[in-house]
Amino acid sequence: MTFDPAFTTSCLVAFVMGLFSSMHCIGMCGSIIGTLTLSLSPAIRNDKKRLLPFVFNYNFGRITSYTVAGALAGAIEALLTFHLGETHGHRLLQLLSAAIMAGAGLYIAGWFPRFAYIEKVGTRFWKKIEPYGRKLIPVKSRTQAYLFGMVWGWLPCGLVYSALALSATAGDVSKSALTMLAFGLGTLPAVMGVGIMTHILTRLSRIQRFKQAIGLLMIILALFAALPWLNPMAITTQHLATH
Repeated sequence: MTFDPAFTTSCLVAFVMGLFSSMHCIGMCGSIIGTLTLSLSPAIRNDKKRLLPFVFNYNFGRITSYTVAGALAGAIEALLTFHLGETHGHRLLQLLSAAIMAGAGLYIAGWFPRFAYIEKVGTRFWKKIEPYGRKLIPVKSRTQAYLFGMVWGWLPCGLVYSALALSATAGDVSKSALTMLAFGLGTLPAVMGVGIMTHILTRLSRIQRFKQAIGLLMIILALFAALPWLNPMAITTQHLATH
């Protein structure tokens, strides 16, 4: 049975990462969406049907930035594999990705708080672009909401960096970008929900057992990243040929 580690599972794993890890980010992301919501006129803010497009555009902008970041990660992967050799370079990135994902899982579960230091990697860049986000407040149009979301997408976040590490193993620039797109889509249900029912989701994100379960899931995904041939979500070329 042959296994192609380049792309067959990275999108699925990234989507699952986004789906569950986003609940941990509700405290941070919820406050940002709250800023957006409060900047809207009362007529829009108090009408869920009118509010929803603004929240969606906001998140669409954020996911756009994730996708761009994924493309950059793919370009870096290409440079590394060029110098180290495709086989050795890709394997090194797989193991590095798994280590970062495992650290994120331990962090979510509350067992490795120092993992938060990884967020300092993007702090300098964030300080340069954050003022542009401030200029978009108050948000008066959907376009502004989208642009504000694009700025928000570069907010330093260890969990996003975990997904970026995974995307760097996808195989090429386009596949890395699609992997981050999958991650962003995974975060969409929870973060969209913050804008609509903040209180309920915030309470859920504070339940310690829930956070530990999500952390353990991240660690399992890290194991699959390190040992992709064990991944039950793997799509093999031989398996496809037999169906």
